[in-house]
Amino acid sequence: MIIVRDDMPAGVVAMEAVGEVTRADYQDIIRPELERAFAYGEKVRFLYVLGSQFKGFEAAALIDDAKLGIKHLGDFEKIAVVCDVKWVNHAVKLVNVATPCPIKTFRVEREADAVSWLTSTL
Repeated sequence: MIIVRDDMPAGVVAMEAVGEVTRADYQDIIRPELERAFAYGEKVRFLYVLGSQFKGFEAAALIDDAKLGIKHLGDFEKIAVVCDVKWVNHAVKLVNVATPCPIKTFRVEREADAVSWLTSTL
C-alpha cells in the first residue's frame, strides 16, 4: 500500500510504502499523483519512503516502476529513497547511473536529511 504524504515542504512529492507495493498501487496512487505533479511543468523532487513497515514489491509493481521512470526520465529534479533494504539501495545506485537527475539513498533514521537534500539547491 502507498500513502501520499502531505507533511512535506512545498515542492516535494512524498510517498510511503506500507506492506507490499502492488501494481494497483502504481496504477491507482503513484502514477496519478506523479502525473498531477508533472502537469505543472516543473521538475519534481520526489521522496520515496520504504520504512520499517515496507514488506516488498509485487513483481508487476517493479515493472510499472520501470515504465513510469522511463516515461518521465527527464521530469524529476531529484529523487530521495529512504530505505534500509540492501537490495533496494543497490538497485537505486544502479539506476542512478542511467538517470539525468540525482538519486540518493538514505537510511530510515535519516529521513530528515533526505528532505533537506531534496529542498536544497542543486
